[in-house]
Amino acid sequence: MAEKVLNKSFNSINIAKFRELGLLGFILLLSIMVQLRNSSFMTLENIDDMITNTAILSILSVGMMLVIVTRGIDLSIGATLALSGMISALTVKANPDLHPLFAILLGTLIGMACGALIGLVIAKTGVPPIIATLGMMNVFRGLTFMISGGKWVSAHQMSVSFKGIATSSIFGINTLIFIAIVIYVVFYYFINHTRTGRQIYAVGSNPESAKISGINNEKILCLVYTIMGALAGLAGVLWVSKFASAQGDTAMGFELNVIAACVLGGVNIAGGSGKISGIVLGALLLGILNNALPLINVSPFWQMAIQGGIILIAVITNALVKRSVDRNNLIWRKI
Repeated sequence: MAEKVLNKSFNSINIAKFRELGLLGFILLLSIMVQLRNSSFMTLENIDDMITNTAILSILSVGMMLVIVTRGIDLSIGATLALSGMISALTVKANPDLHPLFAILLGTLIGMACGALIGLVIAKTGVPPIIATLGMMNVFRGLTFMISGGKWVSAHQMSVSFKGIATSSIFGINTLIFIAIVIYVVFYYFINHTRTGRQIYAVGSNPESAKISGINNEKILCLVYTIMGALAGLAGVLWVSKFASAQGDTAMGFELNVIAACVLGGVNIAGGSGKISGIVLGALLLGILNNALPLINVSPFWQMAIQGGIILIAVITNALVKRSVDRNNLIWRKI
């Protein structure tokens, strides 16, 4: 009997451990099916476009993963992205000779300030993250319209060098993709090989135990929301450069896509668990769906339904796996 229980425990743990492998298998199967319907799907040109279009989503997913791991959520990232992108675009419009790196730094700092403000509100007042970020979403979105006067900054008002951020390349790799890769590498190391990275997971797993063990929960919460804001600010500059347009309603609702990428990648919405490799695959799957469904002539209405169904399946799967692991861990303790 004990042997059977142990076998079940190991099986459940293996299922949780190799969830990303199953997601990768689903991505490969989906790609093959789409390729059979449209031979242009797996061409180098289309793959390059697909990965480039997914880069901004991937960057934001890193920050959102850290927030969700701490049992939080950030609904303000679309508004933060729009605010930082608008201020950067207006600055470039007023100073055409401004170096693109300064615009990137400006947008990142604006986003960092927005994130730090949200982190302080949540950490110091105890306001639930969903309420705090929902309120700040409206504040940041309103500021974007006020600063711009309700007007757009269009392509002809931006310098060639600024628009070139999204189209240029570094070491032969598109700049957006290169930045996303650097961010993933940096945060993979940060999460897995630093004390602070481990503390983030400890706070998400059990806030009370983390506090008792000497971890400053408020500091960790401020940190993850500041990181999220900085990445949203960076994404704002990249977004405006890519689409050569800054608008008050830029990226409205995009935060839901970012959350979806995290959920698809196996990040536990209740906090405490999530992996960089998972959100890479989650963002890639969303990118494939956005690219592939129009190629096989799926109705836009069905596209939304299909994406929603896949996300729901991912949530249910994650919940079932977690329940199985928790149940078997309890059996292990009894043994």
